[in-house]
Amino acid sequence: MFRPCIDLHEGKVKQIVGGTLDDRATGLRTNFVSDRPAVWYAELYRLDQLSGGHIIMLGPGNEDSARSALAAYPGGLQIGGGITPGNAGAWLEAGASHVIVTSALFSGLHLDASRLRDFQNKVGRNRLVIDLSCRKRDGDYFVVKDRFQTFTTLKLSQQTLEQLAGWCQEFLIHAVDVEGLCRGIDLELVSMLAEWTPIPATYAGGARSISDLEQVTQIGRQRIDLTIGSALDIFGGTGVKYAEAVAFNRRCGGQFSKTSLLE
Repeated sequence: MFRPCIDLHEGKVKQIVGGTLDDRATGLRTNFVSDRPAVWYAELYRLDQLSGGHIIMLGPGNEDSARSALAAYPGGLQIGGGITPGNAGAWLEAGASHVIVTSALFSGLHLDASRLRDFQNKVGRNRLVIDLSCRKRDGDYFVVKDRFQTFTTLKLSQQTLEQLAGWCQEFLIHAVDVEGLCRGIDLELVSMLAEWTPIPATYAGGARSISDLEQVTQIGRQRIDLTIGSALDIFGGTGVKYAEAVAFNRRCGGQFSKTSLLE
């Protein structure tokens, strides 16, 4: 199934090549900057009843845009980026269905079980999504934090996913090495996730055509959903029409509104 997204950078909806997202302005590669606010996208997703999408705040200065989007589609969008046990509850109160966490789960480069407990105590397993966005190193996939720049010691494996599944309701996994490039999905990673994950997961990275959505749905055994970013026409792309993605979900059994901001 298709899951929508709203990526926020400096308060604007953007599509960025994930591997270039660091503190050096000269290194950042941006595919698209929208002239529409985040709330427009949230209203669009609400009208088409696309649930389970995510808002990712890429650095500071995105809180107001995120809150406006959550208010436009209460309970319909997840929120990630800078989420801590201290602010997670406030984001749920602002309308997020779930909070998405990565960096806050680590002490240095190592996963910290006490931080998992903190989040579970604050929001509960059913409101938590663990972001296991990863990059490949020496033949294995390792979770990366700090806006995808820092390799942690946590390697993706069946054991890792099975252990973490007890702490959260879903996984979100960006394939950072292909994120924003529109050169095709990482089939190796999607196949491993389909085999390993005991709970639903959303994959993002590299999608360039509706056939990628069909392929992820087939390989994923109905456990892996796909987020499409830079290839989508509402983000300036040419590979996938938003209407096509919505129609795909309809064919797969979702219940959708007949009205849309694009109609």
